[in-house]
Amino acid sequence: MNKFYTILLYFVVLIPAEKMAAQDLTYSQFYEQPLLRNPALAGVFTGDMRISTAYRDQWESVTVPFRTTSLSAEYKLPASKNKDVFTLGTQLTVDAAGDIRLRRTQLLPAICFHKSLNTENDTYLSVAFIGGLVNSQFDQTLAIFGDQYQNGTVSSNTSSQPLKATGYSYFDVSTGVALSTNFADNGHIYIGAALSHFNRPAIKTTTGISTYNLPEKYTLNFGINYPLDERSRIIGYADYFAQNGGRQLLVGALYGMDVQNYYDTDPYTIYFGSFVRWNDSFIPVIKMDFQHYSVGLSYDVNISKLIVASNYRGGFEFTAVYKGFLTVTNEALQKVKCVNF
Repeated sequence: MNKFYTILLYFVVLIPAEKMAAQDLTYSQFYEQPLLRNPALAGVFTGDMRISTAYRDQWESVTVPFRTTSLSAEYKLPASKNKDVFTLGTQLTVDAAGDIRLRRTQLLPAICFHKSLNTENDTYLSVAFIGGLVNSQFDQTLAIFGDQYQNGTVSSNTSSQPLKATGYSYFDVSTGVALSTNFADNGHIYIGAALSHFNRPAIKTTTGISTYNLPEKYTLNFGINYPLDERSRIIGYADYFAQNGGRQLLVGALYGMDVQNYYDTDPYTIYFGSFVRWNDSFIPVIKMDFQHYSVGLSYDVNISKLIVASNYRGGFEFTAVYKGFLTVTNEALQKVKCVNF
């Protein structure tokens, strides 16, 4: 137990955090959308299939709500007789925001290769790529410009602001690495690093005059799962981002206790915990695992300078996950030690 706290303390203290200034969306329950964190975290779970969904509704107290919906799927299959594993995955995300209904949709297939380094403690080095099409659109009829204001009111005159396009598409590619292993008595730990938008996709402005290159994002990931006794465990996560001159740290932990256990491999576990998005929000979380399913609910309590307008209100987030084995591949995967967490 002392080892767990030491690792978690070093990870939190040694990484400085500043306010994030970037375009990428971030979930409060970020650990339930691994492909958005780091494609090398695909497949780091017990089983051979995982389907995850998340819904986030925020800033309703300040402006038109920002709503984000994600769906991801991962499937593992043996790569060779020496315990290596492939994970195939895909990430779908729809992000809608603001008065002009700005909507960004991305569909990103992913592939991850897990190289077995030590079969005794299930140590794996994972390398992955994720990339696909991203499309962004907004409703021009809802946009209001400065030259449409007359005597403090909005006139019906059409704006002279030149708009050559109400949307754009680009191809985005990211990569990542991760190292996962078991330790002590059934404990699991991983660390990872990712580079997002390394192809620096060009984005045209609405005037069509200039282009903007999406800045790269650098990410560090950490996760630990440590049993306290036969019926309880603690799980800690941390992500650190750096993009476009801004930085952000998301860190926290969940305490889980088995409340019912019909099967040794499928306990009913309820988790309580909290996370902090540094200089931005405090996030209480409740989660429940039952058989192959888990659901989670969190709320962002805003603690940034925006509290004057938000009155500490941020937004709700809901997640649902299914993990399990496919019968047709179960026998094959039993011959391969699974990457797990």
